[in-house]
Amino acid sequence: MAKRAVIRLQLDIAAKQQLDKLCEKRGMTQIAVLSRLVKWFGRQDEVVQASVLGLLSDEMLGELAPILLNRLSDASASAKGDR
Repeated sequence: MAKRAVIRLQLDIAAKQQLDKLCEKRGMTQIAVLSRLVKWFGRQDEVVQASVLGLLSDEMLGELAPILLNRLSDASASAKGDR
């Protein structure tokens, strides 16, 4: 049996509503959605993580946007090939 950790998550009302809509649309539980997001996020490099966390200025994001898009596209294509 795989070892698991359980954590608490605090969301504002709008984020919770968005999560509920996403789960309903995808037919997934909140735990399944959030587990996949955390696993994906943890595998990203520092630049992608900083961008997602909003730690980069708008100027820096403008310069990085095409690079990040290519990285995400490459990662998605690679993941599809691993299936």
